[in-house]
Amino acid sequence: MPGKHIIAVGHAALDYVYRIEAFPSFPTKIRALDHIASGGGMAANAAATIARLGGNVSLWARIGDDPSGAIIRQQLDAVGVGTTHVRSCAGVSSATAAVIVDRNGERLVISEDDHEFPLPADWLPIADIQYAKAISSDLTWLEGTVAAFGAARARAIPTVLDIDLNSGQLLSKVLALTDYAIFSAPAFRQFVKGGSDEERLAALVHSGVRHAGVTRGAQGYLWMNREGERGLEPAFPIAVVDTTGAGDAFHGAFAWAITEGLEDAECARIASAVAAMSCRGLGARAALPTQNEVQQFLAAHQSLSAPRA
Repeated sequence: MPGKHIIAVGHAALDYVYRIEAFPSFPTKIRALDHIASGGGMAANAAATIARLGGNVSLWARIGDDPSGAIIRQQLDAVGVGTTHVRSCAGVSSATAAVIVDRNGERLVISEDDHEFPLPADWLPIADIQYAKAISSDLTWLEGTVAAFGAARARAIPTVLDIDLNSGQLLSKVLALTDYAIFSAPAFRQFVKGGSDEERLAALVHSGVRHAGVTRGAQGYLWMNREGERGLEPAFPIAVVDTTGAGDAFHGAFAWAITEGLEDAECARIASAVAAMSCRGLGARAALPTQNEVQQFLAAHQSLSAPRA
């Protein structure tokens, strides 16, 4: 895979997203205002974000050999994500989710992952790591992450880890191989010991990661790095339709920005913009922006500057 920009390792799924006026207070039938079958999964959404920004990206993941798996692959192919190493596993059901979104963009997510996916990662083309500029993972497939991150570390290729509640308990197994550790707020407070957010970030940097950060929704992105830099990237105001996949878009855009040679503060600003813009459409991928659209968005929001220490 010469020339591949980024390799994303982890979760791929199919989301059935329904938009409603408001959540009912009792069991009933409701007609959806809108609906979409959308590609999902943290790593897959991050990869789709990278592709939409113009990056060369491939996904290393496992899906089922079922109709849902076929749709997952088709949607990844359509957006330009390389799927050569998305393995269809015999007799396994692909991951799916029902996502209910109200007029305010609030969500109810009901997901199901088949627990019979084979765990070994010995089929991955680890030699291809040498052609990558960055490796990202959502930590949902530990064996694949360890194999890819270990090879990347041996070649001084940056690794970007997306840590959420569902995978944070595995953090200790890969933290030593991680350069950029980016947490959701709930995972950050559950899996990182310390007092204030700043103290927790400092502990992560002291442990060896190059950059540690936490996405805090409307409170923005707080980060710190090994060089002693730190910052708070404010959240961009946006008319929210659906926040599904916004965190995945943030991680994908951040990984893409790293490979563009940008400084941490600019990576955070671009990632925050892409995450905000992704909330303008229904489903995780409908509103993912192009690079030109991001540049225009940032130009229109120049007054929203990020304080740095």
